Amino acid sequence: MSNWVAYDNGNSIGKVSAEGGVILRDEQHTRGGRVTLKQGKTFISVSCYIYGWIDHTRFFYTVADAQREYVIMKNILGSMLDDILAAGAKDIKMWEAIADFVRRFP
Repeated sequence: MSNWVAYDNGNSIGKVSAEGGVILRDEQHTRGGRVTLKQGKTFISVSCYIYGWIDHTRFFYTVADAQREYVIMKNILGSMLDDILAAGAKDIKMWEAIADFVRRFP
C-alpha cells in the first residue's frame, strides 16, 4: 500500500504556486513529505519536501523529463520517510539520506 495521497485532495492541481507555476502533479506522504511538479512560463520544476528536514527543487527543460524524475524522486523520498523516520532513527541517519538524495538529484 502506498503512503502517497493527492495533496489537498487534488485541489491544488491547476492552481498557480507561489513561484508562479501551474501545479501539474502534487502528492503528499502520510509521514510528512510532499512532491510537486510545476510548469511556469520560464521553468519546469519538481519540488521535494520532508517537513522539518528538506525543501529541494530541481529544474528541467521538458515536462517529460520532469515527470520521469518526479516518480523516481517520489519513490526515494517515500523510502526515506518509511525506512528512516518510521524506524525512529537518529538525526544523523536522516541527514545522511538527505545528503545522498541531494547528490543524486542536484
